[in-house]
Amino acid sequence: MDVQIDLILKRNQLSVTGSRMKILELFLESKGALAHGDIEKRTGEKFDRVTVYRTLQIFLEKGIIHNIPTSDNSVRYALCTNDCSEGHHHDNHVHFVCSACSNTTCLADVMVPSVKLPVGFSPEESQMVVTGICKDCK
Repeated sequence: MDVQIDLILKRNQLSVTGSRMKILELFLESKGALAHGDIEKRTGEKFDRVTVYRTLQIFLEKGIIHNIPTSDNSVRYALCTNDCSEGHHHDNHVHFVCSACSNTTCLADVMVPSVKLPVGFSPEESQMVVTGICKDCK
């Protein structure tokens, strides 16, 4: 996995640091999206809140992860697909939030439907979050 992490960081012209490696490893191992608090807990006392925040921000900017809004106005983060790049996210898929376990999952094969906007409006990003019961909690 270290080789994959190195490759992702170098492809995005980021220096390989302990915090970036550990946080990226968490995303690669995770089945769902992660909240800032989840990352802090899983990294233990190794990295402070600011380090985690800055790492997430640079990963967002570089197109390594994308953010997912939640109903409680917090944000979760998930790995982007390979076709995302700096400043250009192509994660137009639906996100599913389980009402029972709160796990947030990217449904990569379910695309956000296009919305016909009035003349003069041009979309930059569309996000869709569906809530319900996941297959593990059913």
